[in-house]
Amino acid sequence: MDSVTSDARAPLSASADNGLKIVIVGGFGVGKTTLVRSVSEIRPLNTEETMTQAGESVDDISEVRGKSATTVAFDFGRITLDTHNILYLFGAPGQERFWFLWDRLFSGTLGAIVLVDTRRIDESWYAIDRLEHHGTPFIVACNDFGGPPHTSAQIREALDLDPHVPLLDCDARSRESSKQVLITLVEHLKTHYARHGAAAAEGALQSPELAL
Repeated sequence: MDSVTSDARAPLSASADNGLKIVIVGGFGVGKTTLVRSVSEIRPLNTEETMTQAGESVDDISEVRGKSATTVAFDFGRITLDTHNILYLFGAPGQERFWFLWDRLFSGTLGAIVLVDTRRIDESWYAIDRLEHHGTPFIVACNDFGGPPHTSAQIREALDLDPHVPLLDCDARSRESSKQVLITLVEHLKTHYARHGAAAAEGALQSPELAL
């Protein structure tokens, strides 16, 4: 599906006074940068660098042979929910050598998306473990790489997911698909924070509709 090129000059409304932080995590090459790029209303800030032969001894690229660049800090995008609420998207680097950045990125995060390549499910365990450690609510989105089909039950069992954690399929290249992932997360956060009595956070997410 076609990706979307956002307008880097899209102004931030003067009435916007509530920033909501979302983090997108997952293994190396699962499509985090692509998802941020497809759905952001501004041209995303990317910290991608060209992959070289020297990196082959550090990062396992056996399952991502077509990948030519990789995130070395984080991706950043923005979505306006309404005149007062802005959603800030942070895509975390997937390689193990950059995991030390994750704890800092999780600080002040309202919720998270764990992006999964079902051909490499084991690479998602660390992301889920760190989010659970921080008590950060999250959903799991399986990006379509054309691998062998798996049932939801099989994926939940492989990831040892709590029954309350939403699980859905997506195509990170598609704006509509990425939008649905974010709507699912917002709906989950509303339920989560309402259940835990976090009135301020729940109030900021009254509508799951994203102004895209």
